[in-house]
Amino acid sequence: MKQQLSRSIVVCLVAIGVPISGACRRREPAAPALATPSVSLSHARAPLGSPLDVTYKFVVASDAHFDQDYRVMMHVVDSDDEMMWTDDHNPPVPTSQWKAGQTVEYTRTVFVPIYPYVGEATIQLGLYSTATQKRLPLAGEDAGQRAYKVAKLQLLPQTENVFTVFKDGWHPAEVAEHNASVEWQWTKKDATLAFKNPRKDSIFYLDADNPGGVYTEKQRVQVSLGGQVIDQFAMTPKEQVLRKVPLTTAQLGTSEMVELEISVDKTFVPALLPAANSKDPRELGIRVFHAFIEPK
Repeated sequence: MKQQLSRSIVVCLVAIGVPISGACRRREPAAPALATPSVSLSHARAPLGSPLDVTYKFVVASDAHFDQDYRVMMHVVDSDDEMMWTDDHNPPVPTSQWKAGQTVEYTRTVFVPIYPYVGEATIQLGLYSTATQKRLPLAGEDAGQRAYKVAKLQLLPQTENVFTVFKDGWHPAEVAEHNASVEWQWTKKDATLAFKNPRKDSIFYLDADNPGGVYTEKQRVQVSLGGQVIDQFAMTPKEQVLRKVPLTTAQLGTSEMVELEISVDKTFVPALLPAANSKDPRELGIRVFHAFIEPK
C-alpha cells in the first residue's frame, strides 16, 4: 500500500511538471537586504511639467558590503504598472564608499514630464550594476525584479501650472533624437518669458546649458524682472545648470501679466563657425530645458 502511494505521488509530480530532484531540495534562503530605500517628495500632488524635489534615502544594513559602484534605479509607473519615466542616476557618494549602518541621503530636483496620464503614480527604487544590469536585494515591498515601491504621487493636469508664454527672443522647440521626453528651446541674445501673475512669493526655475561642441566660450547670463537684475551667473559649456530664483510678491507687482528677460553677453551662429560644418543661420544664446514659475 505504501509503495503504491509513493508511486502515485511520483506520477502526480511528474504530471504537473515538478522535477523530483527539485522537489526534494530545500528552498534557497533569500539574499540578505543590503539597504532600506525610501523617498520623500516636496509635493504629494504635482502637475505635469512641474518641478519636484525628490529626497532619496538609503539606510545601509549593519552587515552590508558593496563591491562596486552601483547606480540608483528610480522608475515612475502608472496605475497599470506601465513605466512613464525614470530618474536613474549615480548617487553623490558612490556605493563603494557606503559604510555598514550608514544613512545616505540627498535631494534631486526633477521635472515631471508632459506625459498623457493623470492620476496616481508609484515610485520604485532599486540599485543595479551598470556592467551586468544585476539588481541588489533591498528591504521593502518588492514590485518584482527587485524594484521596491517607496512612494505614491498624484499627477495633475498641466493646466494647474502658472500660465506661461515664451514670448520674444526664442527659437522653436526641439526634441532629442532618441528621447522624445527631452525638449528645449534656444534663446537669442535676449529672450522674454511672460506669465500670469501668481500674486504671491514664487520661485523661478531656469534649467539650461550650452552644449559646447564647437562653441566653447563661457557666457554671462542675466535674469531681469521689471528692469532690475534678479540673478546672474556664468554658463560653462557642457555643464547643465538649474537656477532657483526667488520672486517676491512686491517684485511681481500688480499687473495681470509679468515679464522676465533672460540675456546673454555672447551668442553664436553655427553657420559662421567653420568647425561646426553647419548651415544653421540662427543666432543662439543658451539652450533652455525648463523655465518654470512655481508659487510658494
